[in-house]
Amino acid sequence: MEICVVGLGKLGLPLAVQFAAKGHHVTGADCSPEVVHTVNEGRPPFPREAGLDELLKEVVADGRLRADTDTTAAVDGADAVVIVVPLVTAADGTPDFSMLDSATDAVAAGLRRGTLVAYETTLPVGSTRGRWAKRLELGSGLVAGRDFGLVFSPERVRTGRVFADLRRYPKLVGGIDPRSTRQGVEFYRAVLDFDPRPDLERGNGVWALDSAEAAEFAKLAETTYRDVNIALVNQFARYADRCGVDLAEVIDACNSQPYSHLHRPGVAVGGHCIPVYPRLYLWNDPQATVVRAAREANETVPAYAVGLLAGALGSLAGAGVLVLGAAYRGGVKETAYSGVFPLVEAVRAAGGVPYVSDPLYTVEELTALGLPPHRGEPVTAAVLQADHPEYRDLGPADLPGVRVLLDGRRCTDPARWAEVRHLVLGGGG
Repeated sequence: MEICVVGLGKLGLPLAVQFAAKGHHVTGADCSPEVVHTVNEGRPPFPREAGLDELLKEVVADGRLRADTDTTAAVDGADAVVIVVPLVTAADGTPDFSMLDSATDAVAAGLRRGTLVAYETTLPVGSTRGRWAKRLELGSGLVAGRDFGLVFSPERVRTGRVFADLRRYPKLVGGIDPRSTRQGVEFYRAVLDFDPRPDLERGNGVWALDSAEAAEFAKLAETTYRDVNIALVNQFARYADRCGVDLAEVIDACNSQPYSHLHRPGVAVGGHCIPVYPRLYLWNDPQATVVRAAREANETVPAYAVGLLAGALGSLAGAGVLVLGAAYRGGVKETAYSGVFPLVEAVRAAGGVPYVSDPLYTVEELTALGLPPHRGEPVTAAVLQADHPEYRDLGPADLPGVRVLLDGRRCTDPARWAEVRHLVLGGGG
């Protein structure tokens, strides 16, 4: 097949490489000339995606993948177009469709009869049919469902392990009509491989859902569940700190029973997905009080963590506090909705002097993000925000002068910190 992937970000590029590795001819479209140039040289524009370096180099060298800034030209002649362009939300959860609107208009201008269009960007329920079908029809002069197929198929992968997750989880596909759904199922069966999953009643592979709306809902539901679950254990952590119980032991005990699936508490919920998609769900269903309360509860954890530091020291007034990790999670160079931002603000609000360090970011990059980089200034407290592998063997010698460490991800060894106050969320104080 001739395939066009629109958006060569941390999900779109691995998808394009996956399709090319299956023997198809892929054109990746991206609005960034720098990204296009880098991809055409066979180099990934972002680090630490397992397997991407080797596969990208291979498919570019073989002529199976090329990149272009002209989306309309890339779409012209494609049998399938997969759109993976970001959708962001305002603080109140209102989605900003501007980037997707522009991408859709460019796709429509090059669309031809018989082509499949698949949206993988997480969307509010009803967007594929109610927004994109009309926009594609208007720009192409074609009719969705009759002249071209239109489906929603959510990405269900995690950056850093995209290729493994593509094999591990069923691919959900829902179209605006049965014909579109069949076309989408056939496409994804031709471009993906799946690991055996005897634990799944339907087996692993491409799963057809009844509609695009069902597929959109499934993506929002599975991600919102995680946010609600994390909010619950974060509230359990506060109670564990008050009553002197180690919550990790409690969670292990609970999860030994097959109907309990408690997650782990953490200092912040970051990334493009978990903090954002519950807001998209609320945009459709503003009466969902549980979802709203969970989102609000998770947003308060950074301030609570800084309060624990202040309580352990007596006061943070004038104290240097080092936030370890700018990235929203370990091993990923990305700061989308990272806990580093509210942590820095909470330290300032408590009278402390915040600094930030991260093994993936230079001083210049941290400064460009509006974060105060650590240049060796003395600090008396530290909070571990991102669980980078480099932090697992962290000890007091790495942070001279630090009297209190709050490990917000439980990735350090308490035994190494015998002479320093070592705190964890839900550790019992």
